[in-house]
Amino acid sequence: MDLGFIGLGRMGANMVRRLLGGGHRIVAYNRSPDKVKQIVEEGAEGAFSLEELAAKLIPPRAVWLMIPEGDPVNQHIRELKPLLARGDIVIDGGNAYFKNSVARGKDLAESGILFTDVGTSGGIWGLKNGYCLMIGGDESTYRRLEPIFSTLAPPDGYLYCGPSGSGHFVKMIHNGIEYGMLQAYGEGFEIMKASPYKLDFGKIAHLWNQGSVVRSWLLELAEAAFQKDPTLASLKGYVADSGEGRWTVQTAMEEDIPAPVITLSLLERFRSRQEESFSAKVIAALRQEFGGHPVKEAVHP
Repeated sequence: MDLGFIGLGRMGANMVRRLLGGGHRIVAYNRSPDKVKQIVEEGAEGAFSLEELAAKLIPPRAVWLMIPEGDPVNQHIRELKPLLARGDIVIDGGNAYFKNSVARGKDLAESGILFTDVGTSGGIWGLKNGYCLMIGGDESTYRRLEPIFSTLAPPDGYLYCGPSGSGHFVKMIHNGIEYGMLQAYGEGFEIMKASPYKLDFGKIAHLWNQGSVVRSWLLELAEAAFQKDPTLASLKGYVADSGEGRWTVQTAMEEDIPAPVITLSLLERFRSRQEESFSAKVIAALRQEFGGHPVKEAVHP
């Protein structure tokens, strides 16, 4: 297939490489020209503006966005709209809020441009293992794009989920579940670290993947991480979030669905970013005031 691809970050560039390996013609664009030049050396055709990208594609055109949610997506769609024609397709493969995807689909439809939202999972390993794709939008558009999906995904690795927004909705829930799983693994290893036993966490992660009920790819990654750094001493315990956990919790609240594990795992990420918790200082002060409980004095330089 003929495909325009916008966004050549770590994940986007590898997706282009996998598509090139599958025999697709890719016209690639990135705001950093160096990344375009690099992927051209690997077989893609380069575009150094959105105008050039649109001009190089064979109608009806399809353009895949692999860029951060929010203003970057909105801006690229605004710039693409006058360059595309009725029957062309915009695909958003990033981690977008599903309600935004519904709105973008409606906006593009006014110009006769089709929109497909694709929740994409696989990270930096997707080039080798394939990407798990959760797809929303018009079903006939999905069928047109299926050769792309079948190249990017492993066997049984892509699914048409339903109307506009459903692909990003399913990916949002996927990432919410991921938050809870990561938190559970993190807490388990921390309890073991605090124990009186001198445990080899890499070997334990490997062991648990041999038929145990908690075996997973995440544990394989934990084993690899512990092999490189047995106590993770080189890392700071700062955990970012890219939005999907927040959106999952927000949606659970809107639907009156109790989701305590995912909610608390999100809050733990917030806590990880504090050098020191002021709320903990308040609690310590109150305990000292009402019960005379001991406190630890702050050390000032």
